[in-house]
Amino acid sequence: MNSSYLTKILNATVYDVAKETPLDEAAALSKKLGCRLLLKREDLQPVHSYKIRGAYNKMSQLPRSELDRGVICASAGNHAQGVALSAKKLGVKATIVMPVTTPEIKTSAVKAYGASIILYGDSYSDTYEELHRQIKEHGYTYIAPFDDPDVIAGQGTVGKEILEQAGRDLDAVYVPIGGGGLAAGVSLYVKSVRPWVKVYGVEPEDSDCMYQSLKAGRRVVLDSPGLFADGVCVKTPGEETFRICREFLDGIIRVSTVETCAAIKDIFEATRAICEPAGALALAAAKKNAKKGETCACVVSGANMNFDRIRFVSEQTEIGEGREAVFDCAIPERPGSFLKFVRQLGKHSVTEFNYRMGEGFLAHVFVGVSVKDLAERKALQKRIRAAGSHCIDLSDNTLAKEHVRYMVGGRSASIVNEVVYTFEFPERPGALMDFLSVIAGRWNISMFHYRNHGSDHGKVLAGFQVPKTERDEFVGVLGKIGYAFVDVSKDPAYKYFLGGRK
Repeated sequence: MNSSYLTKILNATVYDVAKETPLDEAAALSKKLGCRLLLKREDLQPVHSYKIRGAYNKMSQLPRSELDRGVICASAGNHAQGVALSAKKLGVKATIVMPVTTPEIKTSAVKAYGASIILYGDSYSDTYEELHRQIKEHGYTYIAPFDDPDVIAGQGTVGKEILEQAGRDLDAVYVPIGGGGLAAGVSLYVKSVRPWVKVYGVEPEDSDCMYQSLKAGRRVVLDSPGLFADGVCVKTPGEETFRICREFLDGIIRVSTVETCAAIKDIFEATRAICEPAGALALAAAKKNAKKGETCACVVSGANMNFDRIRFVSEQTEIGEGREAVFDCAIPERPGSFLKFVRQLGKHSVTEFNYRMGEGFLAHVFVGVSVKDLAERKALQKRIRAAGSHCIDLSDNTLAKEHVRYMVGGRSASIVNEVVYTFEFPERPGALMDFLSVIAGRWNISMFHYRNHGSDHGKVLAGFQVPKTERDEFVGVLGKIGYAFVDVSKDPAYKYFLGGRK
């Protein structure tokens, strides 16, 4: 079977629409890290991602009778554009089913290639239900996003190009994983041709279906994969991609959101191009895994990112690079306290200082400070504590970075029985109304903060006044809403900056 895949990859028809993308060195970063990092620029494809390879390779080999029925797929991203452009090239009708939460920038890109769009449901499970209904009603030919031999072979041409472009001087290849089509195709080709070259799959820490599946020895379904790297937001890997990755990958490396954001900045500085989060995963992994002197190829898989997400990426980058420390510190409520505190920081620059006068003798301040690295961050915290000040490191606290820093000062002595939860709201009209309708005025909302990161879901922090005797009932009601939620009532960032006085 593996030899059959090699034949398919070598005879793939991708270059009718796709192009051989360059393998560029990130020179400054390579020098800094002491290893050679090469960027496989799939963001330069006509649809700004590698997905055009697999989609076209599959569609170009279908019988004309199947193409003439029209093709269909369910996708809000790169696969949708790949199918749409392939259909335009082949002169066939394409229908794309997308969630109603899909940003206009993505629907516009698909429409530009002449495809028809059906907006349906809030989630991908909803869109797949509609997909199958459309196939049953109209007889469309389904184009799978990753779990198809011809799609896998099309993506495998990325590996073929990497070996040709890197020559013999190549130690490792890093490939992002969603459903596994790209990782399967690249790893099979590379390990079959040059078995000594390591191939690593890369996933976000909060969307690691392939890692969990390989660990369990079977395909695992994630309940709520993270949405930031939406290009790899998949609940479970494909059956065939799982089989291939299990055989050929040398391992999977998981990376955090802040590491991904730092890699987006690295790619921008090397190429002056802004890639999407999924496109930066490979470089983020290589930065933490590559050994001195190694030559590593990192697949920059795509650049289809909403512009409004750039703000979030920029904010996270400083922390991702370890150049900003975020602390909760306490200073006395009296004149001159701020000056005294700044003197404790020495030559470190203050990047953020959030404070609102409250009750009591001590005020908690949310402070950001410039540092060179993790070691300096820890040393600074130790010095502040040695001076007798309260100091908690919140640099890795998601609640603090996504919500609290924008809400400092919102404490009240009158709030009692408060519980606090984070939610993921679908980005569609009526989402808030649906939420409030379920709560139905039964419990008072004591706090609400919404923030969108440019993805299909917005981040919400909400507080409710719920008597202890009603807590179980309250959680049961939240479960009926259908939005992902987490209890953060004991989080230190909430406790010190937003929690009601006890």
